[in-house]
Amino acid sequence: MSVPADAGRRRIEELFQEHQERVFKRWLEIAGSSMGSQADRGELTDQLRELYEAVRRSFADSGDLSDLRGLLAELSRTRARQGFTPTETAVMVFGLKEALYETVEEDGSPESMRGFIWFSRVIDDLGLFTMESYASAREKIIIDQAEQLLELSTPVVKLWEGIVAVPLVGTLDSARTQVVMEKLLQTLVDTGSEHAVIDITGVPAVDTEVAQHLLKTVVAARLMGAECVISGIRPQIAHTIVTLGIEFGDIVTKATLADALAHTLRASGVTFTKKGGTARIAVRTVED
Repeated sequence: MSVPADAGRRRIEELFQEHQERVFKRWLEIAGSSMGSQADRGELTDQLRELYEAVRRSFADSGDLSDLRGLLAELSRTRARQGFTPTETAVMVFGLKEALYETVEEDGSPESMRGFIWFSRVIDDLGLFTMESYASAREKIIIDQAEQLLELSTPVVKLWEGIVAVPLVGTLDSARTQVVMEKLLQTLVDTGSEHAVIDITGVPAVDTEVAQHLLKTVVAARLMGAECVISGIRPQIAHTIVTLGIEFGDIVTKATLADALAHTLRASGVTFTKKGGTARIAVRTVED
């Protein structure tokens, strides 16, 4: 004799109500053990209590899981930001099946067994939803962190009055070039600088694509009224540029950042004079 699905579902609802504290306590043990030392017992208890009540409300609302899904989505984002693993996050949901099964097994009625099959499918769907939410949250965190690292790895520094520099380290791709260009142009506006040095000493290799990125940045700076000097042209890079037939046109290039700074200082109207026979250098501005 088969058991109607509605009868099984009603029995699960009854067990949830009758054995609420027992099921919840077991669920808390399962979720807490999977998280180890990372788990804040008080916070975990509050989160699971809220989820448990949302499950009960879904029974009363004819299976409406919208509130429960909203709570799980927020929980997934929170766990992702706190550094919990996918497994630790998933156990918080799937652990409810194990917690309830012990009560269902003890009940042993055909209705409860049939209802548990239905309940397992619901929890499985919610578990998959939780993992999708967690993956989306982690992906966003990774993207945000990559953008922050990109910002930090592309500083624009002031070398002298009217002179700024962009020391580049690592590979120069399209995304990073966009950041370099935006930060350089904004700094030129903020400081009113007329000269910029783009130092590529830390760029491992210069190919046609990298050269095009540098040229675009120089052109953008010129449109803002600033002249750029590219420094850090090592022998190997110079050889590669010649071999590839890359033309920098009238863009000034220097071997070192010091050479580039000296060039821009002269271009901005500053001359250097030695006093006496010492190595000290005095700097004076040439008046118009």
